[in-house]
Amino acid sequence: MEQLERRQTRHKRKKFRTGRFIFLIIIALLLGAVAYSVQQYRSGQNLASETKLPEQDFVADVKKGEIENFLILGVDSRGEEKSRTDTMMLLSWNHDTNDIKLVSFMRDIYADIPGYQSYKLNTAYYLGGVQLLKDTLNAMFEVPIHHYAVIDFKSFEALIDILAPNGITMDVEKDMSAYIGVSLKQGTQQLNGKELLGYARFRQDAEGDFGRVARQQKVMDALKSELLSPANAKNLPKFIGAAQGYMTTDLTSAQELKMALFIAAGGGVEIEKMTIPVEGTYTFNSYQHAGSVLEIDQQQNQALLHEFLQMK
Repeated sequence: MEQLERRQTRHKRKKFRTGRFIFLIIIALLLGAVAYSVQQYRSGQNLASETKLPEQDFVADVKKGEIENFLILGVDSRGEEKSRTDTMMLLSWNHDTNDIKLVSFMRDIYADIPGYQSYKLNTAYYLGGVQLLKDTLNAMFEVPIHHYAVIDFKSFEALIDILAPNGITMDVEKDMSAYIGVSLKQGTQQLNGKELLGYARFRQDAEGDFGRVARQQKVMDALKSELLSPANAKNLPKFIGAAQGYMTTDLTSAQELKMALFIAAGGGVEIEKMTIPVEGTYTFNSYQHAGSVLEIDQQQNQALLHEFLQMK
């Protein structure tokens, strides 16, 4: 009996030592992961410390309900103080359902810009930055905008290379080279940051700016997949750190991280997409002061946009 008790005691001690060892290993791994993440985050911050675009004036609309709208702008600054927006998107996130919707606004929309003569929509940013473009979209489509993010194209290239060092898989639908700084061949391939930007900017074909907007939306889909890919988890700390420098936004680091975690928690997030103007709701025109433009049925496009965003 006594011998049995001694064996049981030794067995319990062995189990305890094994359990404690495993616990210590787990703690060490967690601490190592945290240390690595912090180091990579700071590395990303340092990498982008001198490239950030100037802060922008921005007055957010009051948020009502569970829908939060983000104005996402891509600019080709080339070191100039003023630039036009080549990419204008509204990302709409429903907190309740975790649905993501993406609206692209064509840059050649003939827009009533508050305080100015009517011009192409992308001129609003040139004249008055984020706030004037937001005011223009508010007035034309009565859509609230709660946050903004502006990224320069060179910074976009760098962020892609951090997130996906081996490139992002894209199906390039045709040969592309004119005015994009790279030569792309038709077919599925891995595109680095510069190549992906060139793909998104190409418009020298029959589709023109409509084709470019479709490719920009396709790129956003691919980026979503890369952000949620377990294979890229190790790159996220550096990516988020670099984004702090490469992007100008009203969001804090904590808010950006919270948004990313909530979206990621939704699993396989699908992005519904829309382009303004909607097919059949515009005509082509030309003005001496503005050049070739899209004159849109504003009321019809506003109604369709509200329906798409499920605005009450």
